[in-house]
Amino acid sequence: MRKSTLVNSLVFIFLLSGIFGCAKRNLVYFSDIESGADFSTQITKFPEPTIQKGDLLKITVSSLNPESNLLFNAGVMSSSEDGRVMNAAVPINEGYLVDKDGQVNFPVLGMVVLEGLTKEEAIEKMAQRLEEYVKDPIVNVQYLNFKITVIGEVSKPNTFTLETDRITILEALGLAGDMTEFGKRENVLVIRDEGGVRKAVRLNLNNREILDSPYFMLHQNDVVYVEPDKMKAIQASTNQRAITIFGILASLGIAVLFNLRFYFE
Repeated sequence: MRKSTLVNSLVFIFLLSGIFGCAKRNLVYFSDIESGADFSTQITKFPEPTIQKGDLLKITVSSLNPESNLLFNAGVMSSSEDGRVMNAAVPINEGYLVDKDGQVNFPVLGMVVLEGLTKEEAIEKMAQRLEEYVKDPIVNVQYLNFKITVIGEVSKPNTFTLETDRITILEALGLAGDMTEFGKRENVLVIRDEGGVRKAVRLNLNNREILDSPYFMLHQNDVVYVEPDKMKAIQASTNQRAITIFGILASLGIAVLFNLRFYFE
């Protein structure tokens, strides 16, 4: 009888250890690159982010004409009906908002559609329009609200506003303090709005092929979601359930110890 109870207890312990053993995660990024081995791949030309509704742009114009520089960078001086001179342009330090129609209201030019263009395409379009008013204009376009959001199983989930429009998913995770040990590196979700379509793509950061993915380089307003594994779900259950489970395991452990004691006596 004692031997049967002991065998049952040992089988339970074996199964329990197997369950927790299966919960081990691969915490290594690019684990398919052999340790100590070099790896190289051709740098992929990733698709450039395009200007979207709601983007805030800094647009500056330079030329050989100081008056033109002042006009396009500081605002348009216009007269009201009562003869007062007013500044009709948006101050440059506030940027130009891409409205619901994908347009910005630029001094002299008026409404200019920039939605769907890359920065380079927007620069070229603005320069062509400005050539009607100034010779050889040099245009620069920058994002003022380029932001990405990282949530889920990371140390510091947050929305980050960046001074650059080039950031990789690894850099984004670095801003968020990296994944916790419960984060599924093989199942990271990137949510992106593009061309009026919202896409959700899953990435495997254990695999080196991610380096060639068009989602390796993030775009503005991308959301990166790190999914927790099942052990995190268990840990996140109510305190009462955790206490109950702990009590059951403790009782079983005590029972095993008593069985071992009687068996060897």
